[in-house]
Amino acid sequence: MKHLLSTADLSRSDALQILDTAEEMAAVSGREVKKLPALRGRTVVNLFLEDSTRTRISFEAAAKRLSADVINFSAKGSSVSKGESLKDTVQTLEAIGADAIVMRHWGSGAAAQLASSGWITSAVVNAGDGTHEHPTQALLDAFTLRRHLSRRHGSAPHGRDLEGMHVVIVGDILHSRVARSNVWLLTTLGARVTLAAPPTLMPFGVDAWPCEVTYSLDEALATGPDAVMMLRVQAERMKDAFFPSAAEYTRSWGLTDERLAVFESTSAADAIIMHPGPMNRGLEISSAAADSPRNTALEQVTNGVSVRMAVLYLLLSGSAPDSQEATV
Repeated sequence: MKHLLSTADLSRSDALQILDTAEEMAAVSGREVKKLPALRGRTVVNLFLEDSTRTRISFEAAAKRLSADVINFSAKGSSVSKGESLKDTVQTLEAIGADAIVMRHWGSGAAAQLASSGWITSAVVNAGDGTHEHPTQALLDAFTLRRHLSRRHGSAPHGRDLEGMHVVIVGDILHSRVARSNVWLLTTLGARVTLAAPPTLMPFGVDAWPCEVTYSLDEALATGPDAVMMLRVQAERMKDAFFPSAAEYTRSWGLTDERLAVFESTSAADAIIMHPGPMNRGLEISSAAADSPRNTALEQVTNGVSVRMAVLYLLLSGSAPDSQEATV
């Protein structure tokens, strides 16, 4: 694996290798000294040309736990704000010594363009490109789901896929790179995925995606899913009105207290609520649902560090860690 650009590019074996490696990294993260010397001497650049908190900090923590040097780069206050091209920016970063460039960009396809351009030889990790994909978010979501499935069956997560799980993804599918990445990855791992959203927030061509589509959240919840993933309404990407009002959106599409009660009554006792963050309490999710013991939002953040450690390790070392190295 040279780059990580899209979950659509990952085979089942690729995905399981990342998730299994992330389990090894999670064991390291649970120790008193949360570091491995695996990437000592390597340099990871976080090139974030769009605002981010969770993803940027998570990648920084992941790289540092692997003992890599980290350079954080943002558009504000840099030559990008003066009009410097992406080509010149990344070539400058590689000249400084970047071995991997973790890039978030407002343009869909930007990471793939960078990886195929020939401008650099560094590994490229897509940390979110426009409304296209966010592969490490989907991987950490799959990691979280797999752990819950393993607990249900009382078995180790290593080597396990998501066969038999039903995941409902709700809300602003149109603008969500998280939804797209999850559809490809979760179905590759054997899960059944249902998208629930108003027609105005469903992407064109969604009928060709490997998932089910419904325009009723209540119907989706009535099926008793194993997980319901609430998406943030991305108002910053909306140039038009996609629903009448915030109150109307919540009434029809929010995980309200009433829908939380339905979810708890129709789903298994270990069914979970997921959210990629940040949560808009009172819009797509009620405070009761956000604070519910079923909500895995913080668990997802924790798992994100382990998954991103695994991705960086596999990209920059080319192999999975053996058990001896993972305990150094």
